[in-house]
This record gives sequence, structure tokens and C-alpha cells, in this order.
Amino acid sequence: MSESRVKRLAMTLMDATTDKDPLVHEQIFSALCYLGGVEPEEILNACEEYLRQHDKLAYPHRIIILRAMEAVVRSNLAQLDKSTAKIVIFLASNEMTKSKEVILEWQQAASNVLVAVGRRFINKVMEEVLTKFQPGIVPHYFIVQTFANLSMTNVFGMVPFLNSILGTMLPMLGMAKQDNMRTVFCYALQNFSESIQEYMANLDQAPDPTVRRDTFSNDIFSAYEVLFNSWLQSRETKLRLAVVEALGPMSHLLPSEKLEEQLPRLVPGILSLYRKPAEAYYVSKSLCQILEAAVNIGSRTLDTQLEALLNALQLQICSPLDSSTPVQLKNHNEVLRCFTVLASSFPDRLLGFLLPKLDSGNERMRVGTLTILRQIINSASSQMEVKKPFILSSMKLPLQDNSNKVKRAVVQLISAMAHHGYLEQPGGEALIEFLVRQCALPVDQPPQLPRRHSLETEDLTDGHVRDISVNTLFLISTTVDRMADVLWPYLLEFVIPIHLSNALTPLCKSLIFLAAQRQEKEEPDFQLLYEAGATLPTPHALLARLLVVSSQPYVGEGRAAAVLRLLNVLHLSVHKALGPLWDQQIPALVEHLEANTKASLTQKEWEDQLLKFLRQTLAAISDTPWTSQLILEMGRQLSSYNGSPLEKNFLYKCIGTALAACPNKDLLRKQLQELLETARYQEEAEREGLASCLGLCAVSHLDETLAKLEEFVKSDVFKKSAGLFSIFKDRSDNEVEKVKSTLILCYGFVAKHAPKELVLARIDADILRNIFLYFNTKVLGIKVETKDLMLKLCLVRSICLICQAICNSTQSGDFTFSRKTELVSQMMDFIKAEPLDSLRTPIRQKAMTACMFLVVLEPPLSEAEKADLVETCLGSVLPLPPPEALKEKDGPPGLEAEQKEPLWCHTLCALKDLLKSILHRHMTPHGLQTMFEHLSPWIKSTKEHERERGVEVSAAVLEFYREKLNVNTVVPFYNVGLLTALFAPRCTDSLAGTRQHAVDCVYSLLYIQLYYEGFARDHKDEPLEKLKALKTGLRDPDVNTLFQACCNIAKVIAKRLPPDQLLSLLLSMLEGLADPDKNCSRAATVVVNSLLKERGAVLLEKVPEILALVHSKLQEVEEEAVRKAAQQTVHILATQHKAAVVSSLLGNPLPLDSCSSLMWRALASEPPLATQVLELLLEKVNRDVPYKENKSFLRGSGSERVATFFPLAATCALHEIMSVPECGQAIVGLYAELFVSLLLRVSCTVGVHLPKNMQSKERKSAGRGKPLWPLDPCSSAVETLKAMLTQGGSEEVAKAVSASGGWESLRSVERHHDGVAVLASAMAKHAGPKLPLIVKTLSPMLNSIYDSQRLTTTAFFAELLSSNVVNDLVLLASVMDSMTARQRDPCTSVRMLALRGLGNMASGSPEKVRRHGAQLLASMMNGLDDKDDPHSLVALEAMGGLAKILGFLEERDVRSMLLHIAIRIRPFFDSEKHELRRSSILLFGHLTKFSAGSCEEAFFEQILNGLVTLLLHLQDPKPEVVKACKFALRQCGPSMGCAVLCDMFQNHLHEDRSLHYGEFMNDVCKHLMQYYPDTLSRLVATNLFYFKSNWPDIRAAAPLFVGFLVLHVDREHSQQLDLDELIAALTVLLKDPVTAVRVKVAETLGRLVRIV
Repeated sequence: MSESRVKRLAMTLMDATTDKDPLVHEQIFSALCYLGGVEPEEILNACEEYLRQHDKLAYPHRIIILRAMEAVVRSNLAQLDKSTAKIVIFLASNEMTKSKEVILEWQQAASNVLVAVGRRFINKVMEEVLTKFQPGIVPHYFIVQTFANLSMTNVFGMVPFLNSILGTMLPMLGMAKQDNMRTVFCYALQNFSESIQEYMANLDQAPDPTVRRDTFSNDIFSAYEVLFNSWLQSRETKLRLAVVEALGPMSHLLPSEKLEEQLPRLVPGILSLYRKPAEAYYVSKSLCQILEAAVNIGSRTLDTQLEALLNALQLQICSPLDSSTPVQLKNHNEVLRCFTVLASSFPDRLLGFLLPKLDSGNERMRVGTLTILRQIINSASSQMEVKKPFILSSMKLPLQDNSNKVKRAVVQLISAMAHHGYLEQPGGEALIEFLVRQCALPVDQPPQLPRRHSLETEDLTDGHVRDISVNTLFLISTTVDRMADVLWPYLLEFVIPIHLSNALTPLCKSLIFLAAQRQEKEEPDFQLLYEAGATLPTPHALLARLLVVSSQPYVGEGRAAAVLRLLNVLHLSVHKALGPLWDQQIPALVEHLEANTKASLTQKEWEDQLLKFLRQTLAAISDTPWTSQLILEMGRQLSSYNGSPLEKNFLYKCIGTALAACPNKDLLRKQLQELLETARYQEEAEREGLASCLGLCAVSHLDETLAKLEEFVKSDVFKKSAGLFSIFKDRSDNEVEKVKSTLILCYGFVAKHAPKELVLARIDADILRNIFLYFNTKVLGIKVETKDLMLKLCLVRSICLICQAICNSTQSGDFTFSRKTELVSQMMDFIKAEPLDSLRTPIRQKAMTACMFLVVLEPPLSEAEKADLVETCLGSVLPLPPPEALKEKDGPPGLEAEQKEPLWCHTLCALKDLLKSILHRHMTPHGLQTMFEHLSPWIKSTKEHERERGVEVSAAVLEFYREKLNVNTVVPFYNVGLLTALFAPRCTDSLAGTRQHAVDCVYSLLYIQLYYEGFARDHKDEPLEKLKALKTGLRDPDVNTLFQACCNIAKVIAKRLPPDQLLSLLLSMLEGLADPDKNCSRAATVVVNSLLKERGAVLLEKVPEILALVHSKLQEVEEEAVRKAAQQTVHILATQHKAAVVSSLLGNPLPLDSCSSLMWRALASEPPLATQVLELLLEKVNRDVPYKENKSFLRGSGSERVATFFPLAATCALHEIMSVPECGQAIVGLYAELFVSLLLRVSCTVGVHLPKNMQSKERKSAGRGKPLWPLDPCSSAVETLKAMLTQGGSEEVAKAVSASGGWESLRSVERHHDGVAVLASAMAKHAGPKLPLIVKTLSPMLNSIYDSQRLTTTAFFAELLSSNVVNDLVLLASVMDSMTARQRDPCTSVRMLALRGLGNMASGSPEKVRRHGAQLLASMMNGLDDKDDPHSLVALEAMGGLAKILGFLEERDVRSMLLHIAIRIRPFFDSEKHELRRSSILLFGHLTKFSAGSCEEAFFEQILNGLVTLLLHLQDPKPEVVKACKFALRQCGPSMGCAVLCDMFQNHLHEDRSLHYGEFMNDVCKHLMQYYPDTLSRLVATNLFYFKSNWPDIRAAAPLFVGFLVLHVDREHSQQLDLDELIAALTVLLKDPVTAVRVKVAETLGRLVRIV
């Protein structure tokens, strides 16, 4: 019986192979394998029988069974019985040969079975297969392939058969006419040859050690003749490749004399196949094996084939190589292996062939040859040892090739040569030099277009070659020990040439490593040895070069740090005295460099540090001849940097620094003369560098420098230059001006760097005289104004430098600058000459900066001169077009667009600095007044940008005045009122920048006033400090914001302005009413207008008329000041006639327009008035019915609710009033009444519509854009309630409701009660003290005639019960009783919410739950048994409530009803509604806490009844149900009496963690069957029920569950199962439409083998 069931399972699975889904096929395969693992013999026999009986079964399904048989055989080969093996062999043989046609997958599967059995039963397999391998008859394709595969899988078993197989096969070769047969014969011969070679290589382990190669040689040769002479000529690619692949291994078995004889034909024959690139790899692989065989026998014939071989192989190497095609890479490597084989036997012939190819101009030929050389240098190093000179001498032309591909190949060859000692030979230096030159290629390349990934077809950039070269240089420097003596100190020769600058970083790294290595091997104080004829750079050249290169800190991949480190290593070679200094300074420089970035370290800061380092170095050396030599070397290197302006500029500074340190006057004069003669004056960087050089030189040699400058101008060189320039008339003026510009700049830098104690004496006579001599050009004795921009800029800059030098000198206080007025006048001329419609040059900025320096010098300017200067500068800068307009203006001589905005900023800053400099000499109220007389027209300009600039400049000037003011005696600030009036209106200017700067002006003015009153400088005035805080708000152009800010500013001004200044302020402000900017004119009215409140008590009868008139005027007026005044009118009237005002305003049409809204809001500013108005409006809301029922024609007999007018109008009015912050106090006083009325108003308006006449009004007003928000009855009530909470001190409540989406829920018919709950929760949390009065006011509404009001009140109370605040406020009993009473309410939703409230007591008042336990349980059970509950909503709430309160009830109360509850909720476990599934399962989990004691056994039965359901619903489609199941199982665990299961449930069933369901169920079933084996039939029966579940995941989980139970049950307890029923059910389920289900069924069927 047992056997029949195993067979039945197997048959069931094999029947299912007809399934169309591949996943099911794989699972059937796995199941059969599993069955076979337990009962291999039985399953193999069943498979054999099935295939035999189902002869018509389609081959795709037969394949699955054959694959399973192969897997079972492989896994159980050692245990396989001979008889079974024989049956399997016979079946597989028949399956394989049943069809004469080749059906690849089917016959391959059968062949694989034979090969698997043949690993052990080779004789049985051969016995069967040889019967179908008869002489004279062409065998089946797969018979031959099976032989081939057997020969590889069982070499020792198969080789003894090969002699007879070959004997039978050879005659068949001629009979094979079809290409596929010929192909398989070739495959067999290839495998036979390889297996014979393996057998021969392991004769010591072979069963028959007497087998010799000669045994097979003749047969192999016979086969060879057929393959080579006949089949190789086939046009069929597959056959031709099979022949080629076979010939390689066969060549090793050919008789030596036959191989020798065949080589003249074989080699050309193989080479001829290279015609087809797709076959190249197979040809190369076979050719390599043939060459190895020929070399092994010492063939002499190969010598004659060598030329053709080399040419063919060379062509293969030179052909394009696509690295994305693996077969091409394999071919490349096989061809290189061929060269390795040939190099070992024919080194001379090979080099004689290769080396001339290097002279070829063909790129591919050269690259290929270099690649071959690299291969043979690496793989045949012993044969190449004596050939090194020849190889090196042949590299001359490749080293000159400009192709990047050739360069890369050369670099790779150099790497190989370095490892094998080539670079130590004569000629190796050229290769090293080549490598360094490649390291110097450009670093950055433009982005390349994407191309195919190929080693040959890609565009190699210079950057790629450089990267390879850099890596190679570093590797051979650091990893090839023999290269140390070659590279050190030779690499130093490449440090100096400028064209190798890009190679400096890798060079320095290699040199540092080599030097460190040398220090370890030799002595730590090693030095460079300069031998006769040596080409090493001198110490002076090294220092000059490396110092200049280090001046660019973040260029060239860390070049600066690398060269500094190299300098440190070479310190003894540079000068023996430098050790201590450089050991300290250089690491500090490197550390500083690496601690910063390009953004944080400026070029000037870094250059200053390097120049300081140079000065310290020269001081440490203190050797005049050495320093002189360094200066000469720097001069020699100067011309090398013509293409590197930044580095050349720094070299000039180094020369100046060195000259300053050199006492040799003759050298100084000679060097200065040479610098002046050879400078390239046309380049700006060079002019700057030369000037810096002379300036630094003047630090120690002021007189000599000045003398040389004057001498140079008088020299023939300068005159000849000018004369030479004049030959080219167009260039003459320009070139001479450049020389003059440089000389003028030189004088400026000389003044800057000259000793402080000497400079003043030289200013007039030696410096300024010559500057003006060069600047002023005279024609016929008349001065001509120069037009050269550079000459002007150099003059201005020199003036600035000279002024700074004067200020910094030791006697500056006594110095009178006689030419000051002349210079100021010159600068003003420059400024006036600039156009007012564009900003193209920095002349304005530089000239104003020069004036700033000049102003502070003695003698002071006259008032007229100062006024002229200020007016000129203001008139030149402030009218310029805005920066965005400047960007659009182009034209030479202009700047790039992106440079213009910074230029504008710098120009404006220069103007501010100049005005501050002028004001600094007259720090008095009068001086301030004078300054603002010039600025005032710009501050009041009609043009926005001019006003903005005027106020910005004023703010800067006033801030400067405030910071610099030093009041010794208290004096009146007589013009503070006038000045404040100038800026206060500007606080509401149309431009945000103007507004903010105006506040700064007022701030500074009022602080200046305080200082003049005697307050200390550090005094902080609180009102004034608030002005700063107002600035951020002034960015907002909103009128209300600006109005408020203006009011605040006016308050501050009123507080701090002296009484005597008020009149002048008012008069000035009144004049501001005519300001061109309307905002400013309104601001003036705000500051001036602060009075009005009288009369009105007798106007009661005129109130409606007045209000109507106010309303109409408000519609006409847009000025905010007038609208505010109108609001004030409404407020005044309401204080005297509130009822009339409210009644009149309520008559305004709905929706409220902005004017009506403004009038209502006016009533909220004073709490007493607001309270009275709110009471009147509440009466209007509550007095009338909230809606009327109207018949709706569209709804047939149905009706719709329509809102009534006055409650709606009062609601809108309440919203407007309570939106005003000042209304807060009034709201607090009426909090409960307002809250309850508005909550009930919301309740009554959910789903209520506007009357049709109002709907049309709303549409019209919406078209005009007037209403502030849509006039929806419910929305208006919600917004009003929200405003009431916000302004009534419960803003946190409103925010909490918003955050939870409560306001949207309140508007929804379906979710209204959820919104009420959110509101109640927020009230309990944030407004608890308000609740007693609210509850008292709201309680009567539980008996309201309106369902909606009862629903809202119940929902509110229900949620309150979830908060402890109800208990704290002694409200619990009354609210609980109210909820209990609502259980009889006719409305289902009310009953549901009442139960929710009772359940909420668990969280709100848990200690009270125990006291009222019986009452609460009774209520919940009533809910479970509610008959009028078609959708189970009440039952759902009852289950949720029970789950909440269970933990707080007396155990005796629960136990009496435990089983009743468990049985009552069980049907909900599989409910279609996921909410019911979740709640019932959660409740079941909570019930387990009460199962101890008398109920334990009965409840354990309930757990067992529900266990399968809970475990299967872990695959529920709803995540919340899955979480509930995890919770319930964790709770049930302790009640199951199995500690292991309990631990599993606790550890694996975390709610937020994913669960590997299969593994988990496997472990659960193992423990269930270990501890509860008697439950097997119950568990399986329950699972069978779920085979018909509606959810696919659960249908799939049920058979999986059964499979795991079967897997772990013992044989004895498995008898409980009705296996026939189970197998029948699984068989039916195996046809399920869902793939996943069928997969699990197949898996389970496989597992049933354990119990059958």
C-alpha cells in the first residue's frame, strides 16, 4: 500500500507536467527530486513506468521527468541498485533514440541520464549504448554525443573502451553525410583526445597503467585525415569550427613522424581559416595546441612555416579588438600564447620578424608589434636576455610616434622592460624620458562623446595616456628594486624644463620615494654628486624652479605640496645650512596648504608665505655669491615662463625678494637694467610682476631702484623702443603707453615697499615728478589728455599706493602733500570723463578710491572743493542704469556681462568709502547736514533706482557717523527732525531695498540723538532695537505689513524724538504728502494722523444710512488710509449704537464682500464692545431653525435641506469678528456658549445647501472676485469655529485638529463623527478646564429632535471618555450614563458611537472600568448581539471596545462570558470585511489573558480551533489583519503549553518586521507535530477548508501548511490522515488558476512521500 501511494504521488505530479507555467514545472521537478531523495528506486521506477505507459506524452513534458531522473541518479548514485540502473539505462537509451530526428532538449535530457548513471555503471551503460552503435550503420546523433560526454565525466572508465569505439567509428566517418553528424563526430574525437591525454597524464592513478599513446595514434591519424582533408573544407561554419577544435587536441596524439609529415599542410590549412573573423578564436586555440605539439617533438618542418605563421599571427594581433566581445579577447590571448610558444624555439627568427615592423608607419602594425614584444619579454625572458640591445635600439621610431594608441603600447612595453632589466641598458634613458614626457601631457580633457567600449576603436585622449604613464612611472619607481639606481638622480633632469610641468607631481612623488629609499640604504645626510659633464640641474636652478611651481597651490593634482616635499628631501643638496630651517618650515607650509582649499586660501596669502620662506632661506644661507648665483638663475628662467603669466609674475617677486637680500650693488643694477630691457610690457601680468619686483627690491635698495628707473627712461634703450614703435604708427602710441604704464606702476610699488622712514622724502621729487612726467604728454608744449585706459588705471593705482605709503610712514602727521589738490582734480577729471549711460571700466571705482586716500592727507580740501568732489562722484555713480540694464550694454572697451555686476558693487562701495572719508573730518551735525544737502535730491528722486542708491549710501554714511561719533560735551542735534522726516516716509518705498535702508537711517539718527543727549556708546535702547527686527518684514511689499511697520516706526520716533524737534518733523512730514511714491505719501499720513474720537450719541436713527454710505465709499476708495478711517467710523458708531449697527450690518447681502467684512471687523477691537456684539449674534444663530426641507424634483420624492438666511448671516459675521486678534478676550468670556452653538451649527449644516437665490449671487460675486471665501453653510460654520478657537486662547486645539485633518472630516457627511472625535480629543488635551461648562451646555442635545445633533453630541462625549480629563473634572459618571442610555437610540451610528465611548474608558479612566465592569460587559455583549445591525458596524465597535477594556476588568466577570465571546466572534475571522477580521482576531488575542484556571482546557480547544486560521491569515492580503494575527499568536503562545512555540511566536512575530513565511511555518509545524501530534487530522482538515478560500495567498498557504505538517509528523501519528482524501484534494487544487497555488501544491505532493 505504501509503495502504491508513493507511486500515486509521483504519478499525480507527472500528470501535472502538462501545466503551462514554467514555475509549476520547476516545482514539479523539485517535488519529484524530493520524492526521489527519500525513495530513489521507487521514483525512478515510477518515472520509467509513466514514460513507458504514456508513450504519446509530448516531449516538453517528458523532459521534466527525465531531468528529475537525472537529478535523482546524481544524488543517489552510490545507493542505486544494479537492476534499477539497468531499467533507467534502458529507458534513457530508448528515450534518446526513439526519434530518428534530432530533438535537442528531449534527447539531451535522456543523454544526461545515461551520463549520470555512467559515472558508476559505465559498463552497463556501454553495454546498452553499444548495441545501438553497430559497424556499418551511422549511429544516432546522441549516441555519439553520449560517448563524448562519458569520456569527459568518467575518464578512467571510458578510455579502455575508446580503442574499440574508434575502430567502429572510423568507417562511419565516411558514411556521415549530414553536417550535424559530422559535427558530433568531431566533438567526440575532441573529447576522446582530451580524455586520453588526461588518462596518460595520470597513469599512476589509472586502472590500466599499460595503456600507451601509441594505442590510439593510428586511429586518431585516420580520423585526422578525414577531418582535415574532407570536412575542413565544408561551407557549414558549425562543422568547420568543430573540426578546428578537434584538430588541436588530436595533434598531440598523432604519431610524431605523421605530425612532422602533416605540418606543411596542416599549418597553412589552419591559417587559411583566419579569413573569417568570427572563427578566429577557435582557429587560434587549435593552432596554439598544434604548435605546442610540434615544438614538443622538436619539429624541423615548423621552421619552414615560420614566416607564414608570423605574418598571419601578426595580422590577428593588429586587427581591431572590441573589448566588449569576450570571444575577441580570448582570441587575442590565444594568439599571444602562440607567440610565446614560438619565442621559446625561434627567438632570433621571431625578433628578426618583429623589430623591422616597428619602423612601419602603420598605427595598428606598430601597436600590435609592441604588444607582442611585451608578451615575449614577459613570458620568454630567458630567451630574450641576450637580445636586449637589439630590442632597445629598435625603439627609436615608436618613441617619436604621435599616436596615443602607440604611446600607450610603448608605456606598457616600458613597464615590462623595467621588470626585466632593459632600462638599465644603454638606450634605456630614452625610454624613461619618453615616459616622463607622457606624464606631462595635458591633465584636463574636454568631455568625449560616448563611444563603443573597445580597446582599439576608442578615442584615446592625452589624459588617458597620461594616467597610464603616471601609474607606470610610480610603479617602476616603487616596486622594481633594480630601477632605483637607474631613476635616481636621473629623474631630476626632468624637473627644470617648463614643458614638463604637468609631469612634476608624479616626478616628485617618485623622487621622494627614491630619496627616502636612498637614505635608508646609505647615510641620512646624502647629497647629489655633481660629476664632470653631469647634466643634473644646479641647486640654484632646483630652488628657483620648485619655488615658482609651488606658487600655484591647487594646480596639477597637488603639485605644490609635492614639490615642497621634494625640496625638503633635497635640502642638503641645495645648501648644507638649510636643514634646520627647512625641516621646520616646509612641513608647516605643506600642512597649511592641505588644511585649506582653493576657496579658503587666497593666492596672495600663499605667495606671501612663500616669499617669507625665501627670505628666511636666503638669511639662513647668508652667502652673497650663492644668492647672486640664485638671482642670475632666476633671471635665466624668466623667459621660460612666457606662456605661464601667473608663475612668471611670482618669479618676478622672487627676484625682487632675492635682490633685496643681496648686498651686491653691481649685480643689483645690472639685473634691474636687464629686467627693464627684456620685460614684455604688452602683458598685464608682466607689468604687475615687474612692478612688484622693483617694489620688493626697494625694501633694501630704495635709492638704487629709483636711480635705475630714472636712468632707464633716459637711456638709449627706452628712446630706441619709442623710436622703434613710431615706425609702426598704429602701434606706436599703444606700445609706448604700456611702457609708461609699467613705469608709473613701478613707482607706486616702490613707494609701497620703501622703508617707512625714507619714503616721505622721495614722494615729491623722485616719485610723483617722474609719474607725472610719464603720464602727461605734450605736443608743441600743450598738455594732451591721454586716452589709454591702462595708463589711467596704473596712475590711479600708484596714487593709492603712494597715499597708503604716506599714511603708514612714521612722520605722516607732519607731512603736507603739496600736490594733493592737483591729484584730486586729476581723479575728478577721470570720473567726469566716464559716460553716464554705461559702466564699462573700473576707472570710476579706482579714482574714487584714490580720492578716499587723498582726502585724509594734509592740507584739507576747501568746502567748495569738497562739495565739487561729492557732487561729481554722486552725479557719476547714482544715475547709472540698474545693474541688469548694464548687463545688456556691450561694446568695447567693455567687460564681460558676468563681470559687470561685481564692478557695480565695487563702484558703489568706493563711493560710500569716499563719503565716509570726507565726513570723518567733519563729525558734526553741520557736517552731516552738509552731506545730506548733496544726497537729498537723490533720496527724493522720481526714479526708483536713484532713490534706492541714495538711501543706501545715506545708511552707510549714517552708520559710519554713529560708529565713529565721540561726544565730549552734550550738544543739541538740531537737525534730527529734518533728517528723520527725510527717511521715515521711505520706509514704505516701492523698493524693498530702499525700505530697509530707510529703517537703518532712522535707527542711526535716533541713536546719534541719544549719544548727543549723553548716553554711553554701548547703550542699547529697547524701542530702537526693535527697528532692526522690522527690517525683515519690510521685504514683503504687502500694504498692511508696511502700514504696521510704519506705525511701529512712528511710535519709536515719537518716543525718542526731542520735544523741540516735533514741529519740524510734522512740518516736514506734511510736505511728504506730495512724495512721488504713493506708498511714501501714505506713510506720511500714518505718522502725522493719530487723532480723532468725538460725538455721535445722537445719531441712532441715522446709523443704517451712515453705514450704507460708508459701505458705498469703501467700494470706491482704494487708499488704505481712507479704509482704515472708515473702519474707525464704524467702531465709533458701534460703541454708541451696537444693536442698530448689528441689525443693519446683518441686512447686507451674502456672501459678504470685502467692504462688509471690513466693517464687521471694526467691531472687534475693544473687548467690552466685542462681547456685546457676540451675544447679539449668538441669539440670531440659535433663534431660527438651521435649515428647511425642500422638495427636490431631481430626487423624485426625496428632499434637500436648505439653509435659512439669518443664522447663516450671523455665522458669517461671527467669523469676521472672531478673526480679529483683539476679539480674544470677548471670546474667552463666552467660550462655552460660542463653542456649543458653533459645533451644533456645524452639525446642522453638514450636507445643507444654499437657497437658490443665494447660489446665483455667490456665482456672480465669484465672477467679480469679491467674496473672501465660498459661502457654503457647513464650511462657513467650520471656519467660524476654527476662528473662535484660535482667537479664544485655544490655538493649539485648532492646530491639532488641522494636523489630524479634522476640519475636512467635520464637513464630510460620512466622516463628520470622526472630525468631532478629533475636535473632542484636542479639547481634552489642550482646553480641559473649558469642558465642564461645555458638557453641561451640550448634554441636553442628546435628546435633540435632530439626528445630526445627537450624533455630534454622542461622538464628542465618546471621545471625551478616552481622556483622563473627564475623570479629573468629575464628569465621568454623567457622560458614561449618557452613553449607556444611547444604546437604545434609533440611529445605528449613535449606538455605535455610544459603544465606542464606553470602550474609550479603558484609556481615559482605566481605574473606573473595574468598578463598572459588569455594566460595560453587558453593554458590549448587547452590541455583539445587536439585531438591527445589517453591516455589523455595532458588532465591530463592540469587539473593539471589548479589546480595550478587557485588561481592566475583574477576571471573574470575564470568565463567566469568555467562551460565549470566543464562540461569538469566531465567524468574523474569515469575514469578507478586513475590519471585522482584524477586530475579531485582536479580541481573541486579548481573551487569552483570561484563559487560566477553570477555563484553561475549554479555551485551549478554542485556540486549536482558531490556530490554522490565525497562521494562514499571516498571508492575509491586508497588512492590518496580518498584524492582528501576529498579536493574537503571541498572546496564544503561553496558553499552548509549548515553550518552544511560545518563544517562536514572541521572537518572530514582531508587527513591524517582515516574516519569512515558509521558514516560519516549517518550524511551527515541526513543533506542533513534536508536542501535539494527535492534532494532525484536525489541522489538516481545517486546512482543507481553506483550499477553497477566496484569497489566492491563503489558498497557497494552506497546502504549504499541510506539506510542512507531513514533513515533520512521525510514521505512527500519520495514520490519522485519510491520505486518499488529502491526495484527491491536492490533485484538484493542482488545477488552480493561480500559479503560486499550483507551485505550493506540487511542493506538498513531493513531501507526502514521508508518510505514504
